[in-house]
Amino acid sequence: MSDVDKIFGANLRRLRKARHISQERFAALVGATQRSMSHYERGESQPSLECLCRIADELDVSVDELLGRGAVDPYR
Repeated sequence: MSDVDKIFGANLRRLRKARHISQERFAALVGATQRSMSHYERGESQPSLECLCRIADELDVSVDELLGRGAVDPYR
């Protein structure tokens, strides 16, 4: 598990929770399984580039922000 995986997972979880969306519901919104989303949030696996873009779009943040390359405001 790399630092980027950990940062991505933590950002994903924080942003999803700030929007009060369950892991299962969010997974459905981006075309993933709940199990995959759980793995992403724990930093155990990485989404495909296509899925990463859908996640960023759904959370209304950039991919850079999700990966820790920019400020992430979990309450916006």
